[in-house]
Amino acid sequence: MDRPVSYNIHPKGLEKDISMAELPEGSMGEGYFATSLDKIIGLARKNSIWPLPFATSCCGIEFMATMGSHYDLARFGSERVGFSPRQCDLLMVMGTIAKKMGPVVKQVYLQMAEPRWVMAVGACACSGGIFDTYSVLQGIDQVVPVDVYVPGCPPRPEAIIDGIIRTQDLVGKESLRRRNSQQYKGLLESYGIQ
Repeated sequence: MDRPVSYNIHPKGLEKDISMAELPEGSMGEGYFATSLDKIIGLARKNSIWPLPFATSCCGIEFMATMGSHYDLARFGSERVGFSPRQCDLLMVMGTIAKKMGPVVKQVYLQMAEPRWVMAVGACACSGGIFDTYSVLQGIDQVVPVDVYVPGCPPRPEAIIDGIIRTQDLVGKESLRRRNSQQYKGLLESYGIQ
């Protein structure tokens, strides 16, 4: 016996399922919308983040699942995963980082163009994890400044997506002048970055 197939059970409800990006604060009228340049650039940046995965362990496998069709990171404007630091703006460090890898992580960070953000994914990248040994870096924040931490060993794809959403919130609210502030320059100087 054939199964009955039903399409468009609720044809009028499709408008409720479609979500749009929230408009920044501004003045809106018939045929125009006015806001500040900071907010428009923040909206564009937050919806077009290009991640650079720096995966060394099992967290990289969870990231692969996040990029798959079931979780689909492309919904957040991050479908273009780049492996060239010059073209990416979010460094995602996933997995155990040995102390010999610390300078490599820093070099990759320095090769990225401003503005750049860093996300530490997993317990090893955040704090060294269970590897409290002489050879493992106890958190990548010892070599590069970290913007978002994603805990877990390894974190589930939902946690990685939550980290991306938190990064988007950070990117969308960042001022254009933040990178030129004395506080930001002081932060970079504390890491030995000019």
